[in-house]
Amino acid sequence: VRLVESGGGLVQAGGSLRLSCAVSSTDGISPIFSIYRMGWFRRTAGKEREFVARITWGGGRTDYADSVKGRFTISRDNDKNTVYLEMDSLKPEDTAVYYCAGQKLAVSEYEYWGQGTQVTVSS
Repeated sequence: VRLVESGGGLVQAGGSLRLSCAVSSTDGISPIFSIYRMGWFRRTAGKEREFVARITWGGGRTDYADSVKGRFTISRDNDKNTVYLEMDSLKPEDTAVYYCAGQKLAVSEYEYWGQGTQVTVSS
């Protein structure tokens, strides 16, 4: 499975960005059958990687970190094999490299990772 993020950039505080994560398979099997859940994480220099949001591929159940709840929305398009992270009311502390990740089973670690996309929020 291959994950490719896009949509990062520079935005002023209070603005919005939408990140995309295109999911493709390397074995000819649809990612829908290979992945149980997709997640977004972020990392700032000098800090641990932080969970942001996640969504189950089939049922669309979502969970969010408290720091982004009410401002960020995760969604998926099964036809396009793409997961999105809509980020509104951005704050400077949201500045980070954002990564999407895929989890094969509910109890497994996130096995698949994208290369990351930079989001910078200016004050």
